[in-house]
Amino acid sequence: MSVQRMRRVNEAVREVLSEALAEGLKDPRIGFVTVTSVDTSPDLRSARVYVSVLGDEEKRRETLDGLECSHGYLQSLIARQLGLKRTPQLKFCYDDSIDKGFRIDELLREHDGE
Repeated sequence: MSVQRMRRVNEAVREVLSEALAEGLKDPRIGFVTVTSVDTSPDLRSARVYVSVLGDEEKRRETLDGLECSHGYLQSLIARQLGLKRTPQLKFCYDDSIDKGFRIDELLREHDGE
């Protein structure tokens, strides 16, 4: 599958999931979550879904558990809305890039203050 097509598939999956999460899922464990990116395998069998979660470590863990429990419903939405040859098996991962960005910003501020 071409790189351009993979980008389109990843973006389409991200949009479907973002919309579903914005509308809210019934699982009370799922807090304020943002889908930051999706990385689908070339054979469309699996997709890593990177999410950012507002809250502490416990809230992140609860949200990831809730998302894992909701993966069947979310996969059915992807299948229904995108009509792909295969619907990827979703694996949710915490995206720590925002945390790293805050840490870098903090270090730069400390350095400027010296």
